[in-house]
Amino acid sequence: MPPRFDPRDLRASDSDRDRVIAMLAAALADGRLTPDEHSERTEAALSARTLGDLAGLTADLAPAAEQPVQLDDGKVVAADRQPGGWVASIEEATRILNLPAIRDGYEEAAAHALRERYTYKEFLAAVLGEEVARRRRHLVRQAHFPRAKRIEDFDFAANPSVSPEQVAALCRPDWVTAGQPLCLIGGSGTGKSHLLIGIGTAIAESGLKVRYTTAANLVNELAEAVDDRQLTKVLARYGRCSLLCVDELGYLELDAAGVRLLFQVLTDRDERRSIAVASNAPVAEWNRVLTEPTLCAAIVDRLSYDAQIIETGSESYRHAQAPAGR
Repeated sequence: MPPRFDPRDLRASDSDRDRVIAMLAAALADGRLTPDEHSERTEAALSARTLGDLAGLTADLAPAAEQPVQLDDGKVVAADRQPGGWVASIEEATRILNLPAIRDGYEEAAAHALRERYTYKEFLAAVLGEEVARRRRHLVRQAHFPRAKRIEDFDFAANPSVSPEQVAALCRPDWVTAGQPLCLIGGSGTGKSHLLIGIGTAIAESGLKVRYTTAANLVNELAEAVDDRQLTKVLARYGRCSLLCVDELGYLELDAAGVRLLFQVLTDRDERRSIAVASNAPVAEWNRVLTEPTLCAAIVDRLSYDAQIIETGSESYRHAQAPAGR
């Protein structure tokens, strides 16, 4: 007669060990295990070979009962040392402090930290680092860049007129917090949009709110807001961005109404919040696309005063690098 199958003889996986280690950590936190018992059982879990070995480490533990977190005037108070109270405390605290990455991943992170024998400071650095990374990804998504472009991927050798040192400085947020404008001027295919998106991405990853749009889309959105009597609301939304990136200024002619709307955006940001523009036309030729002369002069003044300026030239390295015969 063949031996009877026993699931406890199955080989334990890393995820099985992590689950048991997390259970042991919970038992230590709520007093069901002493520190010595916890240390001994954690060591055993790390070396356990089968599911049966792991099951034996938690078989004598009473189930943890959830203890609601206690609040006093909106502040988190340490939960009673009742079984499971720390779980509710962590989840409520991370909700109040808006720490979704820690809330979603603290159990897995704690198990990993125990397995790797992290110090408390190493564990804290790990969970905070994941929270920062999540926020950076969120800020980049909020910017609405049309495609991913990073400064690390920009080919400075193909466009030697662009200074790597100047671009590196622009990837730091100092000029944005100072409210300086940035103008990227050059022909098609010279890397203006790559630089605009790459710099904007770096600023978003530094923790500031960034928004990308094209000049045409910005003016169209504002014109629709006028029709819907929502202009103040839309201007306020753009005004909340630390950096507004406006691409393709100069590709399409704007009528007088469009120029007035663009001017309103710039006036709202003037010397308080930064704007970065990319244009295929030299500043001296902007009057060909910004058809209201007085406002054109005012826009040029606002975008050029105390501005960072990068000229990417007129020769398209994108065209030069295209496969032969294409």
